[in-house]
Amino acid sequence: MNQQEPDTMPCPPPPREHLTNPATRSALLVQHHMLAAVRQRMHARGFVEVLPPIIGPVTDPGVRGSKQVDVDYYGHRYKLMTSAILYKQASLLAFDRIFCIAPNVRLEPPQTMPTGRHLTEFHQIDVEIADAGRDEAMAVAEDVVVHAVRQVVAELPGELEALGRDTGAFTETLQQRFDRITHATAVGDLAALGHSQNPEAEIDWTGEAMLSHKAVRPFFVTDYPKGSRGFYDREDPDSPGVLRNFDLIAPEGYGELISGSEREFEYARIIARMRETGENPAKYGWYLTMVRQGIRRSSGFGLGVERLTRYLTGLPCVWQVSAYPKVPGVVSP
Repeated sequence: MNQQEPDTMPCPPPPREHLTNPATRSALLVQHHMLAAVRQRMHARGFVEVLPPIIGPVTDPGVRGSKQVDVDYYGHRYKLMTSAILYKQASLLAFDRIFCIAPNVRLEPPQTMPTGRHLTEFHQIDVEIADAGRDEAMAVAEDVVVHAVRQVVAELPGELEALGRDTGAFTETLQQRFDRITHATAVGDLAALGHSQNPEAEIDWTGEAMLSHKAVRPFFVTDYPKGSRGFYDREDPDSPGVLRNFDLIAPEGYGELISGSEREFEYARIIARMRETGENPAKYGWYLTMVRQGIRRSSGFGLGVERLTRYLTGLPCVWQVSAYPKVPGVVSP
């Protein structure tokens, strides 16, 4: 499917117009079946679903360019969750393998709206696995995506056809293992395409789109440089300055679906990483008390619900797969 150029991306219409649009109905049915397939797969693999909080004294600091939202909580300044990462690690005190489908709020810069890939209010399928390395988390991520795609293609061919989505686009996704490249390789590939990507930073929006358009199936980017991510991504003990993390990028220009990593779990290392990333450890009192008492080694990831739905449906804008979309820079109901 040919996606629209960024400068032609439309804004969401009023709720009545949006919700009565047949394309919205089809997209939300795809999302419903996708979530059912994910839950089925996670339960079959022994994961326990937990309900995470939506406010807390701190939240994930590693959200590039976006702002956090403050709320008054009985006279204390709390945050709306930008991700459940800290609470996922805490949940492993109760269970070995957990997942949650969590709402998140990030005030993305208005200039991200034309990408068609950003919402200020969105949901993630968050997964955390105790005593697991990065490769195990990546294997679970690939398995969940493939299973969800397979189920939607099998169960909703009519809805996909109504949306103009050619199911042949998923052939490679369903039949081949996902490729893997390192961040350094991605930087080199972008240089060959004429795009100057900072080798010490996350792949920028333009570079991500270029790599995504080249691909025929989802692929992993691993080993981001240490300064590019939050304090909880574990530094590789055998390769200082390199993180044991990954992103999963969808093909056809749909961009990032998943971000994940092995986690730092040792108190001294977490404090050092906080200071390196400019975070004040004093803000993380409850979390650091828990870490000092002992948390489990783990790996995990977050999978964007709306982003995966957009890839499945082939729609140009991520807001088209949200019942009540809020896009960067636009005040919405």
